[in-house]
Order: sequence, then structure tokens, then C-alpha cells
Amino acid sequence: MEPGRGQVVPIRLRRRWRKWRWIGGILLLFLAVVVACIRIVIVRAQPILRTRVIETLAARFKSRVELAELHVWVANGLHVEGKGLQIYGVTDPNPWESGVQPLLEIGEFRFQTALGNLFREPMNVDTIYVSGLIMNIPPKSDRQQMSNLRKRGGKMSITVDRFVCADTKLIINTDKPGKPPLEFDISDLRMKDIGPGQPLRFDATLINPKPVGNIQSTGAFGPLNEVSPRDSAVTGDYTFTHADLGTIAGIGGILSSTGQYAGTLGRIEVEGQTDTPDFRVAVSGHRVPLHTDFHAIVDGTDGDTYLDPVRARVLHSSFTASGKIVRMKDPQHGHDIELNVVLERASIEDLLELGVKTDPPIMTGVVAMKTRLSLEPGPADVANRLKLVGGFHIPEAFFTNEKLQGRIDSLSMRSQGKHKSGDEPSLPSVRSDLQGKFRLNQGVLSFSSLHFQVPGTHADMTGEYSLDGNTFDFHGLLKLDAKLSQMTTGWKSILLKPVDPFFHKDGAGTEVPFKVTGTRSEPHFGLDFGHKEEPPPKSQGEAGKSR
Repeated sequence: MEPGRGQVVPIRLRRRWRKWRWIGGILLLFLAVVVACIRIVIVRAQPILRTRVIETLAARFKSRVELAELHVWVANGLHVEGKGLQIYGVTDPNPWESGVQPLLEIGEFRFQTALGNLFREPMNVDTIYVSGLIMNIPPKSDRQQMSNLRKRGGKMSITVDRFVCADTKLIINTDKPGKPPLEFDISDLRMKDIGPGQPLRFDATLINPKPVGNIQSTGAFGPLNEVSPRDSAVTGDYTFTHADLGTIAGIGGILSSTGQYAGTLGRIEVEGQTDTPDFRVAVSGHRVPLHTDFHAIVDGTDGDTYLDPVRARVLHSSFTASGKIVRMKDPQHGHDIELNVVLERASIEDLLELGVKTDPPIMTGVVAMKTRLSLEPGPADVANRLKLVGGFHIPEAFFTNEKLQGRIDSLSMRSQGKHKSGDEPSLPSVRSDLQGKFRLNQGVLSFSSLHFQVPGTHADMTGEYSLDGNTFDFHGLLKLDAKLSQMTTGWKSILLKPVDPFFHKDGAGTEVPFKVTGTRSEPHFGLDFGHKEEPPPKSQGEAGKSR
């Protein structure tokens, strides 16, 4: 090695190192200046950028666009925030609301992404956060304009992995006369796997107005059929917990429900069950367990629901129902419910426990019943809106009121010409056969025909019974096997023999008009010679002929 050569190499290295250090420092300084300039430019350019965004969206959707605020800044990536975005359609999608409503409205939105994503095609955003999203789906005849929201165009495209939305409202409008928009309030909505031609996967919390409660649902929707939105696929499951039935006037209890749904938006089939361990009707106040299993078909475009069937159990009694639930013109009035209800073998005491105030129930026995149930819409108490029309049969009824059952036992014995002496043991109480046609309206049961039968006695009557137990008012004809003179002994029997022929009619030993009036706790029985039967109401056809 030549003298001094080993010292020359380190000097050259040090010079090169100082050179690159200066270059690196200059580059860093340049980058800092660039970033600072970008921030300044972005801040200065925000009004221009907001105008350009509005112009681009307006040209993209071929409609009016409004954007109240737009903020962009760089700090650990690109940050974007905005407020008051509204995209309008060619026509007003929701004529029920005053003014022209936008197709899409977003109260606030924000997202951030790495600066490197700006130079990718397409630009990727992990999550967009949205608050106050309102989507106004136009009626079927105007839904072609919704396809503009999905058309792709322009040089810049963005992909989004997830949307997280708070306080979302979906409004599905219809052009059916008298039908208001169908509104869904969604407090929390999370969507993912978003892409053209793919189902939209969601996790949502919906707010149910009546009964008040939250419905948690997960599932998939779409892809959207733009030509016929009703045919878009939907599937998922739901959980509805701690729903307070007390928010519906006239009933109470805490309901929970679970189920699954699948089909298309125009025909969603739902299988589910509900449990209400403390269900009650205000007119009775009695808490009873209520369980239902149901199959329903829901029209997701107008909210009408068709039940077929509902299998319900109250206490120890079961029944089935089928029918429809139709949304009314005024959403505040709720729904019009029409059901056909069939009870093949239920306990009359369970039904009375549910719907009648008296305790214990006035009657026990097995009942078969068919009835048409109608629950009219409106804010009034359920008991005052509920209407029933149908028929029933209780072959072996027993009255829990000792005074009433005792009178029936005595009547049965005397009508057979039998008489109990003081030393004879008490005979078992007789069972009554009851069947008839009834109508429930405004909390009062009206019987157009009521047939009552015990051994030795047949009675046909009409009358009313209030659900609160305060009113009995029945009138009819009593037919007895025995003659009047045979129903008593001693000198009374001798005195009655001359009048036997006057009450011996239609093959009966005795036929007399009678009445049962008073209350559940104090029923009164008596002859009713002064009562005049009112003629049955004329049908509309008969009324027209009489004019």
C-alpha cells in the first residue's frame, strides 16, 4: 500500500455522504413545502372544489344538486367532510310532502383515505360515514330516474368497502290512490360488499313506531332490478325485543319476536313467532301469556301484510287466524286489520279471562267458534275499535256464579216435573248447552240468536252482555217439558192446572216469555209478558223495495 492512500478513501466517502445528506435534506424540505402548498391550495381551492363537485354531480345525474358545505384537508391522509348534499330527480318523488323532495339527501358525510389511493384507479375508500340519509324511492311509473344514480361515467371512479349510516330513512312512494308512502326509520345501518351487480349485505336497526321498539335485522338485498324493483331479491332474519304494547291504546304487555324472511320486495315471505308473557286488554286488565307462530306475506312496496296462517295460544287455548293488515291513508291511524278466526276446541274461561273484567270468569267449558275479526284504524282504545261477527257452540257450560248456576239447576229439575225433598242429597250441577250468533261492537256483545238448553228446558233468546260484566239484558221464550202445574206441589199445583192449556204450545209442556237482567253478580230472572220483540233490521235490498 502506498503511503497516504488509506487516508484518501475515507475523505472521499465523507465528501459523498455530506453530498447525499444535503440532497436528502433538500428533498425533505421540498416535500414539506409541497405538502404545505397542497394544504394551502386545498384550503384556498375548497370553494372552487365545492362548485366543481356540484357541477359534476349535476351533469352526472342530469338533475339539480345542492351541497351546503365541503371541507378537504391533508393530515395522515386525505380527509373529506361535507354537509347538506341533495340530489333531485326529474319529478317530485313524494307528493305527500310539501315542496319538491330530493331523491337522495345526506345530512353529513365524511371519509379519509391514504394519499397513495389518489393515484390508484379506481380510488379506494375503506369506510364512508353518513348521518341523516334519506332516500325517496319514486312511484313505479317514475322509477326510471333512479337508474341515473347507478350509471357509471367520468374519468374518476371510487370504490367503497363499507357504508356506516346513522338516522337513515327509506321512503318508498306509490302511485296507488289513497296510499301514503311506506317509511322505514333506521337508526343504525351498516352496508358492505358494495359493488355493481352484487347483493347489498346489511346490518340494520329499525325503529318500530307501534309497538315502540327496535328491530335488529341482518341480510342481503338485491341486486336491484331497475326495470321492476318489486322483483328485487331480499333475505335475512330479524329480532324484535322488549316491544311495549302499552303504546297501543287498549292493550299492554312486553312483546318479543324472532323470525326469518325471504323473497322479493313485492312479496316477502316471513316465518316467525311472538311471545308476550303478560299480554292484557285494558277492558279486563287480566295478564295472560300469549304466543303466536305465523306465516305472512308482506308487500314491501306498500306495507300491506297477508297472514296465512297465524297459530296463537292464550293460556291453554289455541286458535288459528288468516287475513290481511292494510295500511291506511293517514299513517297516524295505523292499519285496518281483517281476520277470519277459528277456534276448534278452546276453553271459554280462557277467552273470558282475556276479554272480560269479571273474575273468576262467569263460565267454564269447551267452545268451538268461527268469527270475523275487524280492528278499525284510529287512536281509540282497542276494545272500542274491535268488532266481531260470528257464531259459537259450548256443549257443556258451567256457570261459576253459584246463584246463577243454582237457579239453572232448580229450573232443570222443575222443568222435568221433579221435586227435591229436604232429606235428598244434592244432585250434581247440570251442564248447559249454549250456541248462538253474536256481534261485538263498542265493548258490548249482542246476540241475534242464542239457544240455551239444559235437561227439561229449551230457551231461545236475544240480548246484550257488556264485557265489563255490568249489564245483562236477555229476552226470549222458555220451553219446558213439564206443565206449569207439574213444576210445583201441593195446593199451588192444583191452582195451576186450569191454566196449563194456555201455556201448552208447540208440543212443549209449557212455553212462557222470560228475561234475564241485572249484572253478573246480581242476575234477575222473571217472566216477560210485557216485552215486545223488535223486528229484525231490513237489508239494503229490502229497504230499497219498500221505498
